[in-house]
Amino acid sequence: MVFQSETATVRSTAYCSHGWCGNRAGNVVKRGVNKSLRLCVAPAIAAAGLIWIHPAVADPGSTQSPEATSLVESITQMDKRTFEAFNAHDVNLLMSMFTEDVEFYQDKDGLSNYQQTREGFTQMFGNAPDIKRTLIPGTLHVYPIKDFGAIELGTHRFCHKENGKDDCGDFPFVMVWKKVDDSWKISRVISYGH
Repeated sequence: MVFQSETATVRSTAYCSHGWCGNRAGNVVKRGVNKSLRLCVAPAIAAAGLIWIHPAVADPGSTQSPEATSLVESITQMDKRTFEAFNAHDVNLLMSMFTEDVEFYQDKDGLSNYQQTREGFTQMFGNAPDIKRTLIPGTLHVYPIKDFGAIELGTHRFCHKENGKDDCGDFPFVMVWKKVDDSWKISRVISYGH
């Protein structure tokens, strides 16, 4: 089953805007060109085939099961909490949303573990102190993973100031959430398209 939330409003984890990318070392570069401060955040595709699954809509008028509605609400809430921490640049709170064995794949930088991901966020926030993320309403999709957790797909916008003007980019994302006891944690992120 696949579920989509039409109500999610604010909330991933890797950073892009108009071809500018923050690598895991926190450096900000343009594809092939070093320049100023623009970042790429696109937690990407964990399983390419999932995009082609037809979503069921999760809204108050839908006929979704209570379990499906609960899953969408849980992941939507976790996404919101994760990116409230991101927007506050609270690295400790943000990293508490990840499993200790997180694998963060990025097409330009390769694989990052928990500590490397923490260092990347710390450097990113130092290099782009005004970066903010919002979820594009109506784009959140939740895919349950039997006996594990869920996959979250959506589109989000990252903005920061560049030469006094807003510099924003919209990017699709995928995160794999693991159910840990009574909470949810991000276990896998794939960031691509840099």
